Amino acid sequence: MRKLKMIILLLCTVILTGILCSCKGGFEKENTKGEETTKLSDMNPEDVDDITMEGMISDALSKMTLKEKIGQMFIVSTDSLDFDSEKKVTDKMKETLQEYKPGGVIFFSYNLKNQDQIKTMIKEMQDVARIPMFMSVDEEGGSVARIANTKGMGTTKQPSMKEIGATKDATKAEKVGETIGKEIHALGFNLNFAPVADISTNEGNTEIGSRSFGSDADIVSQMVAKEVKGLQTQGVSATLKHFPGQGDAAEDTHCGFVDLDTTIDRLRDVEFLPFEKGISAGADFVMVSHVSVSQVTGTNTPSSLSKLIVNDILREELQYDNIIITDAMNMKVITKFYDPDQAAVMAICAGNDMILMPDNFEMAYHGVLDAVKDGTISERKIDEAVGRILRVKIKRGIIPLTSGLFHQNSEK
Repeated sequence: MRKLKMIILLLCTVILTGILCSCKGGFEKENTKGEETTKLSDMNPEDVDDITMEGMISDALSKMTLKEKIGQMFIVSTDSLDFDSEKKVTDKMKETLQEYKPGGVIFFSYNLKNQDQIKTMIKEMQDVARIPMFMSVDEEGGSVARIANTKGMGTTKQPSMKEIGATKDATKAEKVGETIGKEIHALGFNLNFAPVADISTNEGNTEIGSRSFGSDADIVSQMVAKEVKGLQTQGVSATLKHFPGQGDAAEDTHCGFVDLDTTIDRLRDVEFLPFEKGISAGADFVMVSHVSVSQVTGTNTPSSLSKLIVNDILREELQYDNIIITDAMNMKVITKFYDPDQAAVMAICAGNDMILMPDNFEMAYHGVLDAVKDGTISERKIDEAVGRILRVKIKRGIIPLTSGLFHQNSEK
């Protein structure tokens, strides 16, 4: 009997010890989780590990409505928010931002007066947005510099990229990126539609011309990679444009249809090289041109609307996994042949994550919404695109790591 009591006592001790250990382990796990949360709030957004990032994105997506997700896939001009206002935020702008929740806004010279004005305008727009927006601009240097070339803005005027490329010193391209990035970030911008990754191989190409670093693919590639680095070290997303490369085109896509008379082998051997270098450098965006490449696709469809170009080549062959955005969708090469809703749906079906400047934002937005509802576009495809958008916004500090987006329910 005594021996039996001893055995029972021993078993009870083992069980009790196990329970205490389990409790202790649970508390330790909870404390560790708390420590991880604290550390996350203190981290540089660029250092967030992939697993944590995916968890944050998944959490955010689960709290967003379908309409919010679709809104994130557009970058619009101020004309789309309130056609009657250019340099200040109006009640109508706020109402449009609240209703459609676009992923970003693009600014032009006509939006700019001075530094205080644009800082205020950007801040007032961001204050309205539940999900902070991309505030974007074309600030390439040379002739295409919306900010530096506007009187009263007081930022550094950069030479053309052709001049930078002629030096064959890629550190100069990095310095250009750093200077532009630092100055425009201070104004509230977080996305620059630069650098131009096109190779200037056609002297008659007036659309690209001196905007390119030059005609040597290797030099252009080095310059592009360095400018990407320079911009993004300043918290400004860089954009490689205009994929698949339109430096050899003879016409201007702003004016109408352009067919790039080239083969897939030529693209792989020449035009793709700067894009590949820029991708390796971590570029947040790639902008897809509206040029057609009929020898590659077998059709006259613009590259921006071609699944072969956007998904099969850029996404899969070149293994690019950040944001793919169309060139401006209000260009004549698009508006002449496609309605805004049709073009937007085609762009997303092709594999673009974002649509830049649709000719009619509301029509394009509702076209995409209807396409999801009728099954033309799957919500999974929308989630994948918005996931990439959120990832870049988190990585660049646009959405803070402590944002309520990851903890609070979406406003319906």
